[in-house]
Amino acid sequence: MPHHKSAKKRVRQTERRTELNRSLKTRTKTVLKAIRTSILESKKEDALKTLPLVQSYLARLAKKGIIKNNTAARTTSRLTSQITKL
Repeated sequence: MPHHKSAKKRVRQTERRTELNRSLKTRTKTVLKAIRTSILESKKEDALKTLPLVQSYLARLAKKGIIKNNTAARTTSRLTSQITKL
């Protein structure tokens, strides 16, 4: 338990940020799951429609430091190559 006023504030801030980051990650995972299912079902049109949304979410997470830049780039690249193979 923090005893100083500043430490108590830090705990409150961390809780808020953790909750926000968790919701952003969850939303991104949902969209990733949707695009991956459309790739598995060979629905190229659906995957192409969802790809810009996925790229946007991943870029946003990387910009905010929730995931690393390389992770976002790698995921985007792999999804794009999988869609082009369809």
